[in-house]
Amino acid sequence: MVDSDHLSTALLEEGWTAMTHAEVARRSGYSKATIYSHWPTPVDLVRDAIDHICRDTPPPPRSGVLREDLQAALGLFAQAVTQHDYDRLMAGVIERAGDDAEARELRTRLYRTATSGIRDILSQHLDAAEVGSVLAMLVGAVLVRATYEGSPIDPEFCADITRRALTTTTPR
Repeated sequence: MVDSDHLSTALLEEGWTAMTHAEVARRSGYSKATIYSHWPTPVDLVRDAIDHICRDTPPPPRSGVLREDLQAALGLFAQAVTQHDYDRLMAGVIERAGDDAEARELRTRLYRTATSGIRDILSQHLDAAEVGSVLAMLVGAVLVRATYEGSPIDPEFCADITRRALTTTTPR
């Protein structure tokens, strides 16, 4: 049986353009016909690969202390973005999302899954109206640092942006 490991590996290592039936067949050792029978379209390949990647993402540890939990969750998010080629994955999905409704759905799924741990922590401690903006501040800072600046994201950076983001709100 063809598994999603070949899909997620191809997507993370080479980006959206590697998600062809021929490439997945080559990597997995199965025929293109078999690949087509499981994933009829390239979007099906990408969707399943994203689902596989998202299932393999561990939830952040919880201590019950907002600042500590956010820093830990943000560190895991930063690690995923910088060490697992998620930046290439995100770029491919974002690039196609402007013209393709299915890619927009994948973009939303990827963002929601990648940020779910941080969102859950914020939801436990903040009013619902504040969660989205604080999430954007935290995640945005990591993405800018990782993608535009190409700078490392260390625990001190996570602590600093967590402190700054939390000064904009009042925990319950």
